[in-house]
Amino acid sequence: MIITYFGKQFFKIGQGEMTLAFNPISKESKLGASAKFGADIALVTTNTPDFNGVSQLSHGEREPFIINGPGDYEVKEIFIKGVNSEASQGNKKYINTIYSLSVDNINIAFLGALSNAELSKEARESIDGPDIVFIPVGGENVLSPKVAAKLAMSLEPKVIIPMDYDNASLKAFLKEIGEEKAEAVDKLTLKRKDLEGKEGEVVVLKTV
Repeated sequence: MIITYFGKQFFKIGQGEMTLAFNPISKESKLGASAKFGADIALVTTNTPDFNGVSQLSHGEREPFIINGPGDYEVKEIFIKGVNSEASQGNKKYINTIYSLSVDNINIAFLGALSNAELSKEARESIDGPDIVFIPVGGENVLSPKVAAKLAMSLEPKVIIPMDYDNASLKAFLKEIGEEKAEAVDKLTLKRKDLEGKEGEVVVLKTV
């Protein structure tokens, strides 16, 4: 699989002919970052303009199957479980959906705009034994670097991918987790065998 980062929480995961997108930034967002490509599956954790730009993901005849809330889904032989959690944007509370799925035999947990590290029993059970955890580390509307580091390690993933950060919060997160020398890469290419022997390794993805 190949993982590409477009900023905030917008990721593309490509596996063969299959393309998944997480939390695409919409044109209505003030972030001004966007990318347009065709996706087969679009996953939205939180219904705000920073995360729900699914119109960016239609290209030619490719229209994404949109998943935007808790539930069990099967799309193109990929099983996806969404579990309810909390998000805060400004002073508003939102539903945040934590997604667990497996792509190319690699288990992924995407925590979205999580603002409360106290995960429900259902959420922890669905995340159980992740290979990769995508976790917000930027503070303010999401987990603080310190809380994010503690939660990430408690989930015992092989690889941790921080998201939704600025330079200061990323630096604080890497310090908390003891990975200050983590290098930023343009994209991450992974096969199942590449995960052998890894334990809580942080991979920082540059925005494209």
